[in-house]
Amino acid sequence: MDRKIHFYTITILITLIATTNNTWNKINAQDSSPTTPTTAPSKTPTPPPTTHTTNSITQPEAAQPEPLTQANLSVLTGNIQRPNGLFWFEDKLYTSCTGDWTIYEIDVTNRSTVQYIFGVRNAHSLYVERDTGTNEVNLWIPDFQTNTVAHIDRSGLEVAASNLDGPWGITPGDQSHFFVTNLLSNNVISISKDGETREILTNLRSPTGVATDAEFTYIANTGSARRAIEWFNTQELLQSNEPANTDDSHTSHTLVTGLQNTTSITVASDGYLYFAYALGTRGVVGRVNPTVCRENGGCTHDQAELVIYTELATPLAGLTIAPDMRLFLHSSFSPDIYWVQLNP
Repeated sequence: MDRKIHFYTITILITLIATTNNTWNKINAQDSSPTTPTTAPSKTPTPPPTTHTTNSITQPEAAQPEPLTQANLSVLTGNIQRPNGLFWFEDKLYTSCTGDWTIYEIDVTNRSTVQYIFGVRNAHSLYVERDTGTNEVNLWIPDFQTNTVAHIDRSGLEVAASNLDGPWGITPGDQSHFFVTNLLSNNVISISKDGETREILTNLRSPTGVATDAEFTYIANTGSARRAIEWFNTQELLQSNEPANTDDSHTSHTLVTGLQNTTSITVASDGYLYFAYALGTRGVVGRVNPTVCRENGGCTHDQAELVIYTELATPLAGLTIAPDMRLFLHSSFSPDIYWVQLNP
């Protein structure tokens, strides 16, 4: 009996030693590679790398110019209390001031600022054109606070459309109609210059900026990074009898994904779509080639080229670009309007 107990004791000891050795071997194998300590994050974020897409490949980061920074921006004017929304037209900037309900006209050559008209309370965007019949300057402005679109000409201000739901962005659909985003009802409506309204897009995600080129309409969804910027065929929007449901999963309308709090967007004379969005608490401006993004089924945020990395608090509520590629922008929380010359 004692021999049998002794035999079992020896067997158990051998098993324990083998198990212990295997365990240490696994631990040593896991720890054989040197560990790298994690550094504390910088309090001042640096711009992310930028890329640029073509129809077939993504260009390497080294091939792209460094983004502009706050140091490259020049102050155009700072004597408007709370500018909101910008539009360039014939060497003048037009902006709405939410502090005194006044539209201002800024001469970009001599930097003089004049009060244009009073009566628009809270505008995030404007559209300015010269009437082909009268040759007069006309302004079309969504007023977020009064849920109207104001039409301003030589005779004064009149309401072109009412009973909207948080109108934000505006762009021409054709010579007779405007597309206006309704932030609060997640849709886009078509407004004729005679005041007729019609819903053309539904189920967006807090739409803000809207822009058009020769064929397509671009919508910024500030409420969804996954649907940051979407595209639609302009003629289909104008001709359809029913509004298009943007939640339709059978058709992809993705242009850019992964952008945070996209607000102002505009198509510049170089053919690129420029847009203001947020990196953390900072407002930045990026751009994409919309043709490339459409053909590739959409671009991701890291395929967008970072153009300007500012020190301004987000959101950048004003963004407009002159035909000679002078870019103008401002933050919602500052009276300063900045500008910079982009490469033509």
